[in-house]
Amino acid sequence: MQSTFLAWMFRMPLIKRWALMFCVKPENVAEHSHQVAIVAHLLAVIKNKKFGGSINADKVATVALYHEASETRFGDIVSPTKYANAEIAREFKKIEYLAEKQCLASLPDEFQEIFADIIVQDHVEEQYKQIVKAADILVAYIKALDELNHQNHEFDHVKERLELKLTELKQSMPEVEYFMDIFLQACSATVDKLTAEQAQK
Repeated sequence: MQSTFLAWMFRMPLIKRWALMFCVKPENVAEHSHQVAIVAHLLAVIKNKKFGGSINADKVATVALYHEASETRFGDIVSPTKYANAEIAREFKKIEYLAEKQCLASLPDEFQEIFADIIVQDHVEEQYKQIVKAADILVAYIKALDELNHQNHEFDHVKERLELKLTELKQSMPEVEYFMDIFLQACSATVDKLTAEQAQK
């Protein structure tokens, strides 16, 4: 019997993010998940090398790649809708959990145990979930900065909201502060500037 798991995952490029907002650069869930995986992996490496952590960076990246798997079933629910109030947020969490279980069930039985603590977010270990969430916020913040650099003021409030979250994260996650100090500024640079800076090294 054919598994539909991969077919669902390959639909990620069809799912648009920031649906209620004008974007200079449209973004889909596949692009977002890839970027979150890169940032989450880097955060884990920073945590291990600079701040005495012992987390598996490869597993962090894998969890990040699948952290939006539920959206292959029901699409991307924008934050103003998802978190309109506590009751709505709880109901959307139930929908996401159901979608994650459906994704898991689309795998052959012998693989489901391996993927259960990767795809089903309630099963992900807290330390992995924390880093992926931080990476998710950082990637959204980088997106907001990029849109603002292109004079798209739809993202003014996004930048302000995410800065508050990042300020909180830096209190308990020094790897987030290190990431922002070392990597963030260059993410908004033009290719000419990046090339020139590389040539100076």
